[in-house]
Amino acid sequence: MTAITVEGPRAFTGRLRVPGDKSISHRALMLAALGRRPCTIRGLSDGDDVLRTRRAVEALGARVEVAANGEVVVAGGVRGARGPINLGNSGTGIRLLAGLVSGFDFTTTLDGDASVRQRPMDRIIDPLTAMGASVRGSGLNGARAPLAIEGRPLRGIEYRLPVASAQVKGAVLLAGLRAEGPTTVHEPAPTRTHTEEMLAAAGVRVEQGDRSVTVWPGEVDPPDADVPGDPSQAAFWAVGACAAPDSELVVEDVYLGPARTGFIDVLRRMGADIAWDAETGAIRARSSALTGTRVSTEEMPGCIDEVPVLAVAAAVAEGVTVFEGIGELRFKETDRAAAVAEMVVGLGAGCRIDADALAIAGVGPGGVSGRVTVDAHGDHRMAMAAAIAGAVGRVAMTVEGFEATATSYPGFARDLGRVTGRAP
Repeated sequence: MTAITVEGPRAFTGRLRVPGDKSISHRALMLAALGRRPCTIRGLSDGDDVLRTRRAVEALGARVEVAANGEVVVAGGVRGARGPINLGNSGTGIRLLAGLVSGFDFTTTLDGDASVRQRPMDRIIDPLTAMGASVRGSGLNGARAPLAIEGRPLRGIEYRLPVASAQVKGAVLLAGLRAEGPTTVHEPAPTRTHTEEMLAAAGVRVEQGDRSVTVWPGEVDPPDADVPGDPSQAAFWAVGACAAPDSELVVEDVYLGPARTGFIDVLRRMGADIAWDAETGAIRARSSALTGTRVSTEEMPGCIDEVPVLAVAAAVAEGVTVFEGIGELRFKETDRAAAVAEMVVGLGAGCRIDADALAIAGVGPGGVSGRVTVDAHGDHRMAMAAAIAGAVGRVAMTVEGFEATATSYPGFARDLGRVTGRAP
């Protein structure tokens, strides 16, 4: 286990570009693997999650070449894997791939690390089974990885998501590419639209309605792709710049599409001096006097990945911030609700988890001080949030398990040193 110590306060200044969007990177690789011609992907995320997806499409038969400049060329060809495919820590990878392979005439075994093996897979097993696939899970009630997926002829269905999830929606839509007839997914709340947008760009017939999307079966011809920066990673720097003194930071070329800017809305309500340019993807954040706010259940799907770092903003704000609809936080790489509570209490903030809500009583910018040790619990977002907490407060924050950042942002420590002038 790797530990780092971050001492603050530090000013966040300058400009940087975060890794390519992880959600888009996964889907770009998968669609390229289904394509009819070689596809070039630029700006692909360099995290371990996406590397696992790259290896997975190779295991399924696609040819992948990585150029010296980082461009990735994928020549499609899904023919079946000889052995189990391990997606590591990637819940997105295992769920999307389950949908992708379910209509092919071969059997695929998908597995992951200990964290992924604890995440609920019945969410994809149920709709894929309804479409005609055979998906056998393991563990508790047969609803955990590893998954054995026996591809069969599929039929299109109309499916209502019990819980808003872009991963489950994406799995069903990818399965619908090889189904008989259209497949429609209804959402209880808007989620990321990457799957349907990228399918439409690849020539698939897609129809979007009010919280619904329908795909028709067909060939996939994805264009070359430029992957913009990941807004979930940009959120760490935005919170750092808003919460730390004497800061002004620009994060460049960030994806700012539907259901991905929720953290900006939350920060603005907290009084943050933050702005974004939809055309260039630039986010500018400056030191701000933050106050508590309420994040509703309806908002949560649009900022759920950013809750760990928004909790840092809440801890240094004046007043109480309440995050509602946090149930999904318990099924991430760790129980993020519990991990967030542990972190903010260590910073001196008050915290209460009540049913499906997390309330944080901030101590104000001058109240976070002392020496704190936080365990990342194998969760990349908790590791990075804790490091930001150390940088913005009068605190020496030791983050144990910092190596988890390799999942999505291997260069996080380097960039922290770059924008604050001090390496961890």
